[in-house]
Amino acid sequence: MAKEKALHFHLINSLSQALTEIFDHGKHADRIIDKYFKTNRKWGARDRKLFAESTYEIIRHKRRLEYLCESTDIWHLIGTHFILKGFELQDWEEFEGLDDPKILKRSQYKKDLQVEHSFPDWLHELGEKQFGAEWPDLMKALNQPAEVFLRSNSLKGGADQLIEKLESEEVFAEKIKSKDFEFPSAIKLKQRQNVFITKSFKDGLFEMQDAASQLVAPLLDLQPGLRVVDACAGAGGKSLHIAALLKNKGKVIAMDIHEWKLKELRDRSSRAGVDIIETKLIENSKTIKRLENSFDRILLDVPCSGLGVIRRNPDTKWKLSQEEIDRLIVLQREIISKYSEMAKDQGKMVYATCSILPTENEEQVKWFLDSDAGKKWSLEKQVRVWPHKHGFDGFYAAVLIKNK
Repeated sequence: MAKEKALHFHLINSLSQALTEIFDHGKHADRIIDKYFKTNRKWGARDRKLFAESTYEIIRHKRRLEYLCESTDIWHLIGTHFILKGFELQDWEEFEGLDDPKILKRSQYKKDLQVEHSFPDWLHELGEKQFGAEWPDLMKALNQPAEVFLRSNSLKGGADQLIEKLESEEVFAEKIKSKDFEFPSAIKLKQRQNVFITKSFKDGLFEMQDAASQLVAPLLDLQPGLRVVDACAGAGGKSLHIAALLKNKGKVIAMDIHEWKLKELRDRSSRAGVDIIETKLIENSKTIKRLENSFDRILLDVPCSGLGVIRRNPDTKWKLSQEEIDRLIVLQREIISKYSEMAKDQGKMVYATCSILPTENEEQVKWFLDSDAGKKWSLEKQVRVWPHKHGFDGFYAAVLIKNK
């Protein structure tokens, strides 16, 4: 194998500091990468690419790297990663003790699945219990780097027009081919590029949104003029999609417990040319109570484990715990029970997560329908997207109807 170019100490030292913040202090990988990009503006495209890709790859394969170098030292993990990539390691003291031939030999050994795919024991056991023979394929799929999908803003043009506009800016994309789902507004980048500096982005022609996530808003069966609430809106990607499907006619109330996320949505709405979204901070239970029987449609994109989007957030593997999943299950039940009261009779509600666990999905909907709060509701359909079957993020949605 031909050896790659030499590594630069400043860059690798920054990588070690970034990984320490992520592993030891629980920081989010994407935010840390952004932070280091901003503080190292002199890095060229190659340096930025190497830094970002190495950060994600080391997080993804942390446990396997620890096995190969027989160490948990951050510098040793970094060195092992680059040995496997064919780089020539410099004679730095931080890399002392790394044995290239031994590491490469150990990489050929047969390993336990949780080591080979780098999952913590508890999560591996949960996956085996929930998914059986499919779990190895799921682990493998969740370790694949996520592709970049955009949603064309139908208020300003379609997917074909967006592809043409981006091509004029040297950004190349294509429509999605899927035998299982329709994606009228979705396009996929042919290679990862910074699309946020394009004129097309500044003009509000698109939002970055995974293909699976783009399936959620259409499930609400939207027509112009309806009153819709996105009750766990976050920064509002799905609120904007809802507004586009309403053709900017009607009303969308976007709610969240974080004001900074709603501020970001207001900025995004302005750029997208949307003026029917009203943001509302959830201050307490009275905020929800005041809106009973107010909406034709409710979207509950509830807080969840995020196990379906590990491709984008690989640090989730090392931050999540069974206790956190249990806490989220209780929270999800509270949300669906209380927030469902905001629907009018004959209204529709979509309960959605980016989790792959039945305990957060089908089992939660069954619990709701069997509860007092769910007596007026019936299930219309459920939709599942699987990373190992469909190639997109893991996602679940249930469409429910409120009977008179």
